[in-house]
Amino acid sequence: MDYQRTKLKWNGWGWLDQDFDLHGREEGLWDFLREQLGVEDLPNTPAMPLEEMPLPEIRISTSQVDDLIDLLSADRVCTDRYERLFHAFGKSYHDLIRLRRGILDEVPDAVVYPESAEDLAALTQFATDHHLALVPYGGGSSVVGGVEARSGRLAGVLTVDMTRMNRVLHIDAESLTATAEAGIYGPQLEEHLQKHGYTLGHYPQSFQFSTLGGWIAARGAGQQSNRYGSAAKFFAGASVVTPSGTLHTLASPNSAAGPDLRHLIAGSEGVFGFITEATVKLHPLPSSRDYRGFLFSEFKAGSDVIREIMQEHVDVAMLRLSDAEETWFLSQFKSIGKPASWASKATSAALDLVGVGEKPCLLLVGLEGTTASISISRAAIARIALSAGGIPIGAKPGKGWYGTRFDMPYLRDSLLDRGVGVDTLETSTNWSNIQHLHQTVRNQIATSIRRHTRVGTGEPIVMAHISHSYPDGASLYFTFIFPMSADSPVTQWRAIKREVSDAILENGGTISHHHGVGTVHVDWMTPEKGDLGIAMLKAVRDSLDPHGLMNPGKLLP
Repeated sequence: MDYQRTKLKWNGWGWLDQDFDLHGREEGLWDFLREQLGVEDLPNTPAMPLEEMPLPEIRISTSQVDDLIDLLSADRVCTDRYERLFHAFGKSYHDLIRLRRGILDEVPDAVVYPESAEDLAALTQFATDHHLALVPYGGGSSVVGGVEARSGRLAGVLTVDMTRMNRVLHIDAESLTATAEAGIYGPQLEEHLQKHGYTLGHYPQSFQFSTLGGWIAARGAGQQSNRYGSAAKFFAGASVVTPSGTLHTLASPNSAAGPDLRHLIAGSEGVFGFITEATVKLHPLPSSRDYRGFLFSEFKAGSDVIREIMQEHVDVAMLRLSDAEETWFLSQFKSIGKPASWASKATSAALDLVGVGEKPCLLLVGLEGTTASISISRAAIARIALSAGGIPIGAKPGKGWYGTRFDMPYLRDSLLDRGVGVDTLETSTNWSNIQHLHQTVRNQIATSIRRHTRVGTGEPIVMAHISHSYPDGASLYFTFIFPMSADSPVTQWRAIKREVSDAILENGGTISHHHGVGTVHVDWMTPEKGDLGIAMLKAVRDSLDPHGLMNPGKLLP
């Protein structure tokens, strides 16, 4: 894929020439949302054109730009409007409403494209000499402010786009590992690995527009992490260029030589240095896949099934349980503009007959591996699900999800054009707390939206699913849709986010399971880690980056 920046949206998701295809059902969607949210009209709220954006002045001098060109080359030092705006923020709702409305505190003073560790070492020295912030930037898909251009107390910002460092350097077939440069995009990496019969198996929803270094830096987790592991699991070693020198970690399977430094790199969000290359653990490319669905009458029954599957250590790639509200919303969304078929009416009647009810919960089960291993896992999962009252509904829902699993972020741009806000947040907790946290956070999201939204007589759309699971607990992923404040959407969002984040920590959840910290969650780091824990992380940062050049304002309060 050609990831030339001008082919990507600077103020939205994905490719410039691609939008979410509603297949001519736009008016049905707007009618549905007007009814659900209780608004008379959905206003026309287009994004501000690129040429009208109020761009801050460049704070670095012409001579400094010339020096950067001497360090790199003219084509790898960018100060034009498009590059500066493209690299100003990530892709969160908070980011996009600021970009769409021209609410810009800072943007990069220049965007630079290194091609080697030597380039990065030269850039860190340049930034030290000129007191400039360095913001590592991969695909830019962060939804927590992880790549936001912030200078802190420094004289300006250089955003360092890593995507020209995109080579697979080595595949160790005997050890099942590969080493690649950190700026390689997910599809590029998988294409190379699969040619040799391997896969990393890391497929976050941002897969098409995120990079290996970003996955590790944010401690990310893909949709099939039950089988392939999250970044913290598949990450085996790295080289990191810091302002104090280059850190190399040993890519060994295990070591008792003190604390594992890899755990400081995974989740470091660029505040310690630039991940230049990483070694990751591979898997043989699966010969078969099987994705199918089960319906449950309540969320607890489905979550208990996931817990039992995990605690029996059944080989599974994905377990995704939508609560009743999400199952209903997705079903309604798919049926917009379509007449109810005889088959769908018969299915609904049959589900009522067996006690599932009008608003069931959908569990999607994904299996990958050999035909034999899938057969064994499918039998074990059917036994567990059926004994808990689950209704098997075949492979169609699983195939539908698998075929469109990267498409939904495109829909957000269409909603923002009509004054409809949509955001997500996630957390995790132990199984003994999962029901309480699910219900408490759902209620708090709805309460906060009502409190901070002046329009609409309906209810905000609040839905959730279990996205990742473990023997001891699971991740809860929430999506909420609401009428945007016409005059102050940023203030509205910040108020909702603060109240909900407080509720998560007060009720036993972590502030993030896989999105990371960035600027958005930094205020909740001290309550989660404690003063001593934060002091430890700051001591590491100060030893690697004594002048605080690396990604200011992220991760550490």
